[in-house]
Amino acid sequence: MTVALMWEARAVPGRGAELLAWTRAQPLAATPLRRETLRAPQDRVLVITWWDAPYEAALPELPEPDGELVTRPVHRWRFESMGKD
Repeated sequence: MTVALMWEARAVPGRGAELLAWTRAQPLAATPLRRETLRAPQDRVLVITWWDAPYEAALPELPEPDGELVTRPVHRWRFESMGKD
């Protein structure tokens, strides 16, 4: 089974590039099948990692950034892949 973990944070206005750099520098305790980093307006950063694991598996996730870098706690979601259409 493939599980996707999504991690999304919103930087303090004007600090989006700093949040993006911080996110890219964060190692994970294991190597996912794939890791992709995206950005969006309003200084948002999204990281998606794909894992070959059961849905309930304990998987490494990115930590919370320093509270002075983000406007709110990180949002996290977990999805099970249904395959490509």
